[in-house]
Amino acid sequence: MNASIFIVDDDEDHLSALADLLEASGYGVETFDAAAPALAAMPKQPDLVISDLRMPGMDGIALLKELHQQHHGVPVVLLTGHGDVVHAVDAMRAGAEDFLEKPYDSAHLLAVVRRTLEAQAARREVARLQQVLIARADDSILGRSRAMQQFRKRISVLASFDLDVLITGETGTGKELAARAIHAASTRACGPFVALNCAALPEAMAETILFGHGEGALAHDAEGRAGKLEAAHGGTLMLDEVETMPLAIQAKLLRVLQERCFERLGDPVARPLDVRVIATTKTNLRLLDTFRPDLFFRLAGAELTTPTLREAGEDIPLIFAHYAQLAARRYGREDPTLPWALLQKLKRQAWTGNVRELKSSAEAYALGLVELEGTGAPRSSPMTLADRVAEFEAREISAVLDAHAGNTLRAAEALGIPRRTLNDKMRRYAISSDAERTSDDAS
Repeated sequence: MNASIFIVDDDEDHLSALADLLEASGYGVETFDAAAPALAAMPKQPDLVISDLRMPGMDGIALLKELHQQHHGVPVVLLTGHGDVVHAVDAMRAGAEDFLEKPYDSAHLLAVVRRTLEAQAARREVARLQQVLIARADDSILGRSRAMQQFRKRISVLASFDLDVLITGETGTGKELAARAIHAASTRACGPFVALNCAALPEAMAETILFGHGEGALAHDAEGRAGKLEAAHGGTLMLDEVETMPLAIQAKLLRVLQERCFERLGDPVARPLDVRVIATTKTNLRLLDTFRPDLFFRLAGAELTTPTLREAGEDIPLIFAHYAQLAARRYGREDPTLPWALLQKLKRQAWTGNVRELKSSAEAYALGLVELEGTGAPRSSPMTLADRVAEFEAREISAVLDAHAGNTLRAAEALGIPRRTLNDKMRRYAISSDAERTSDDAS
């Protein structure tokens, strides 16, 4: 593995011997007899730091903490002398990747180095993929509310069964996202996901678009073509706004779902069909005279209802911040400032368009197109005691973060709470800082 390693030790003989061992194993090595010059060289971005625990001036644990505070994200392996095991345990709690007691076996040290570098490479690959996939982050089903947790759990259950699904929900609640999530978590994930908007389906062409047509079946198109059903073979077909499907097509679709085979228009050859159908609707199909009851029961092998923002109101700040950040990055702008007061104000709005409306507002805010002084109609409910406590807590956290230039470690110490607790509260209140966004904080 071609990797760069910094070795920090005030023992010149040990420093030289360890450098020789690692260089003989194919690693690039730089040596330092103290922590300060090693810190000064960190812009070179080594893949691993191996440091002695006991050194004059800044010792190994202090070096470890300084590296974490500066968010270098480099793993650290500490070397300890006999009797330093207690300190080594403290070092592990502080974030050391591993430690070895001197004298150590060379093969064991090399195994620790190899394992640590492989873990670091995996972390970097995950971070790279997260950046690559940021454009797809719109597909995330966000939220920590009870409603959203139950919704994700229901999606997971439905994905494990190869049943047709009917997804119902108000406009803008993410019915297509739910359909894609079911497909992605199912055994059909490697197959195609084909979406068909039934509301945009011309009645005269509906049969051809859905079933395809054989050669010569259409005067304007002599070649045979596959329809949406055939294109989804082996995967999932989503029928969006299924309540608008013409009645004549409903009868033919019912037969296909019953027999799992179909015929192209003008072609009598029966073709087998392996497809899962997920239909979405914003209406109650049971009450529609224009929708066949037998097709409804066939489609509703399982049912899923998407939550409204009224049911998941506590998630509004998180969702708004997510889409605002995505929009800013998509257009090369800085991540927008999201004052706590603004996010709390958004929670009191009546988002009749649900997540779709919230997303549009977040994107407009991120691009500076609106100031969101008064989006939507305010809810009539006053602030509860819990709201007031949360407001005070969020303001205190924001003030302490500002006082410590966004350093979450120092802010947590000032607040007298664990850093993990602070990070949880920052996520809950959608509080962000420049330091947090650029950190590789794993605590």
